Amino acid sequence: MQNEPLVLSYMDRAGKIAVDQVADSFGMSKGQLAQTAGLARETLYRLERSRTAKTQGRLREMLEIISRVTDWAGGKEQAMAWYRAQPLPAFGGRTAEALVKDGKAAAIRDYLDHMALGGFA
Repeated sequence: MQNEPLVLSYMDRAGKIAVDQVADSFGMSKGQLAQTAGLARETLYRLERSRTAKTQGRLREMLEIISRVTDWAGGKEQAMAWYRAQPLPAFGGRTAEALVKDGKAAAIRDYLDHMALGGFA
């Protein structure tokens, strides 16, 4: 799967997303990363909460979407900027970040699949 390498690059030996590594990689605090993923700010500061299925799932969704746009965005930092700020006409001008926060990551993945096949926004 094309979005696995970025996600896998942030996995620790236990198969969990390493929060510190993701935050450092994008130049964010854990609080900023939590907000970007739609989690409570304090969630990523507590190891046991950062490793729950819900938290790991949300981080995985965010990283999968960023990974999918990295090549055409020009890099992972630009992909993160797109994720956080680019209004998507197909979703009423909402950003990928806002949609993931609302639990609509699958809709973004479908949208990206559609765009990859030459569809219009």
